[in-house]
Parts: sequence; structure tokens; C-alpha cells
Amino acid sequence: MPGKKTNTFAAKTRVRKKLAAKSERRKPSFTNPPPAGDEQLYMHKVSKEQDEPHLSLPASSGSVARAEGSEEGGCYVYGIIAGQSPLWFGKSGIGGEITDVYTVHHNGMAAVSSRVKLAILDATRENALAHEHVVERVMNTHTIIPMSFGTVFRTEDDIRQVLKSIYPSLRDVLEKMEGKIEFGLKVTWDRDKVIEKLKREDDEIRQFIQELARKHLQSTYFARMQLGRMIDRALVERGAEIVKEIYDSLRPVCVASRDNKPIGEKMILNAAFLLERRKEAEFDRTVNRISDRFKNILSFRYSGPWPPYNFVNIRLKLERAS
Repeated sequence: MPGKKTNTFAAKTRVRKKLAAKSERRKPSFTNPPPAGDEQLYMHKVSKEQDEPHLSLPASSGSVARAEGSEEGGCYVYGIIAGQSPLWFGKSGIGGEITDVYTVHHNGMAAVSSRVKLAILDATRENALAHEHVVERVMNTHTIIPMSFGTVFRTEDDIRQVLKSIYPSLRDVLEKMEGKIEFGLKVTWDRDKVIEKLKREDDEIRQFIQELARKHLQSTYFARMQLGRMIDRALVERGAEIVKEIYDSLRPVCVASRDNKPIGEKMILNAAFLLERRKEAEFDRTVNRISDRFKNILSFRYSGPWPPYNFVNIRLKLERAS
């Protein structure tokens, strides 16, 4: 994400919106909204492989189509907002050229767009920054459903056709996401410190180590293997307890959460949280309170606010007209 600090921190350092940390984030894409009326925090068992709704669009001459493989340019789309009147969101340097960022409308829906000379853009840091800077500006005043990086349509009419074709879904998603923002949270632990703590506090492990010492068996292969299995099992259980405690603590301030796969053996939580914008300060305090509680063994890194990248999932499927 754009210009975001990526400094690792243990407790109170909050990663705000700047794009250095963008490399850690999942690529923007449309995502699944929480079910209507289900205002609860989804626990970490939610699978990333859940079915995602998609819409089939005809590819006839006047239809919507992403400009693929073409050397000609088109209209780059950053995201969708609600709006009737034309809006201007400053300039963008995406594609290496400074152009206006404006809206293309259909029936109360608007695509935030700018002209580009190339139909296919390289995923360079400069282009990613340009994309995210526009999304951030729009976020200041509107709820935006972000489009994937590199979404280019041939003409403004094509954009209008998309808005028309998926209008009911867009309206529903925008209503659900109104006033909501996303934060990412990654939690890692100091494995060695956790193991030492387990050796002191876990009754089974402590008694086993004492028994080995009494019998002078610490160095035998069988003893090491047995102790290793006990520690591994205790680590899994302790990790699950910590993750549950984090989710339970954040439940009151969140609308939903989505669990992503941890990266590396040190990471025990990699999640996205959806919350009302008005609860941002409360979320911040809660994360800091949890990090203080576990400051000797855990490191917390969280980023945001972002548009709801992980909570809206609409795929545009292009099909030929019969």
C-alpha cells in the first residue's frame, strides 16, 4: 500500500498509511461483504477459499471489457463510489503521465477513473503508489469499493456498461460498507522466549525435564525427541489460546474479521479487521492494550486504515456474446 511505514514494532508503533508496507498486503481485489444483518466478528476459522460471487458480462462491441493485450490506452479505474454529480479528485501519475482523476457515472454509482496511454500497466512501485494515493484521497470523503491494480477499460461507455451490469451488487456492497474501514494486523512471537516460559510454567513439561535431570537422560536421542514433541504440542495450544484472546479482545470494536495465512513460523496471526470509522481510536487503544499485555513475547504490527479490500469480493467474468 502506498507510502506506508514498514518498521517492525513490538507494542505501540502503529503502521499508518504509507506505501512501504504495501508489499506485505494482499493485492487489492473485490471481496465478499459480511452477510446482511450479521454484525458479529467472524472468528479466525473463516476460510479464504470460500466461494466468491461473480458476474458474467457480455463482450459484444458496446459491452464492457478490460483492455487486454491492446497497445492502445483507455480508462483506468481505481474504485467505485456512490454519487450523482461529477467529481474531481486531483491528479494521478499512474502510467507515467499526470492526468485528471474524475468520475464516470451511472444511476447514482460512479467509477473513479483517469486516462492512461497503455492498456496494460507494469506493477512498478511508482504505479502502485499512484493507485493507492488516489484511493486514499477518495477515502477521505467517500466509501470506496477498490478495484484491482491494473483495471483498464477501453472507453467511458464500457465503464458505464459495467456499472449498469453489476448495479444491484454494487449498491448492496456500498450500503454494507458505508462508513467502514479495514485494518491489517500481524502478530509474531519470540519462539525461544515462549519455549522457556513453557518450560517454567507448563506442569507436564517442567516435571518431564526434572525427571530427565534426575535420571541424567537429557542428552539421549529418545529424551530429546519426546521433549521436542511435548514442546511442539504446547506451542500449538498456547498459540491458539493467544489468537483467541486477541480476537475476543477485538470483538467489541469490529464488525468482521478475515484470517489470512501466517507467513513463516514466527507469525501466529495474520488478519484483516473491518470496523466502523468512528471506532478507529478505540481499535487503536485495544491493540495497544493487548500488545502491552504480551510485550515480552509478542510483536504487533498493524496497518491502515484501508478500503475494505478483504471484505468485498466481486469478480468480473468476461464472456463472448453469443
